[in-house]
Amino acid sequence: MPIRLTAETNFAQRMAESNRAQIGVWVCSGNSTVAEICASSGVDWLLIDAEHTPNDLQSILVQLQAVFGHPATPMVRPPHGDANLIKQYLDLGVQNLLIPMVNTAEEAAQLVRAVRYPPQGIRGVGSALARASMWNRIDGYLGSASDYISLFVQIETVEAIKNLDSILAVEGIDGIFIGPSDLAASMGLLGQQDHEEVIAAVENAIAKAKQAGVRVGVNAFAPATADRYIAAGVDFILVGADVALLARSTEALADRYIGSAPDSQRTSY
Repeated sequence: MPIRLTAETNFAQRMAESNRAQIGVWVCSGNSTVAEICASSGVDWLLIDAEHTPNDLQSILVQLQAVFGHPATPMVRPPHGDANLIKQYLDLGVQNLLIPMVNTAEEAAQLVRAVRYPPQGIRGVGSALARASMWNRIDGYLGSASDYISLFVQIETVEAIKNLDSILAVEGIDGIFIGPSDLAASMGLLGQQDHEEVIAAVENAIAKAKQAGVRVGVNAFAPATADRYIAAGVDFILVGADVALLARSTEALADRYIGSAPDSQRTSY
């Protein structure tokens, strides 16, 4: 008798079942052991990043396999919103996508089409050969694939903020994620994601998303800023990163046993 499997709950569904902000961390190291450690740490979700890291299809696959079955839900960020690359990510078994640098409603609508099969979209049909359908072991995958996928778009420029109302109105996106660092740079405040003008822009975007009934997330490593955004009503948030945690912790050990280095100001994180 053929084996039949079911897909994991996607991130949008997980948020719908929760009454609090989902707390997550970045996984930037490209290392499956580190990803597994983070996935079993107690956080709600992980962002496996391929925009600013050496991650490729193979390393993403290995990390998805490592975190499978652990409590944290993995989301993956490709380097850009190319439909061909998204097709590969989906067939790889990525269920939750965060697309960077989405500036217009038209771009958001194109991404919705990229994650859906015809006639609603343009996703190529190859799931029977892929991990997405567990090699054709998920019954009726083609007809229900969109139920397994959640799509989030990243708002991180002044242009995106100006177009936010129309982006929020795009049917098929499951939420927006605000990137304060790139937004700060776009506002002429490079490296100042905790500047009061940046925070005000982020909070205004959060309020607009809440009013539109769209899930909204944000990146915030400073605890006070993270607490502020959680109080503002974000549905999901990233509060740390594997590589940053390792960097700061090893620095603290060096400081404890060797002595402090001259003070310096970090531009980010």
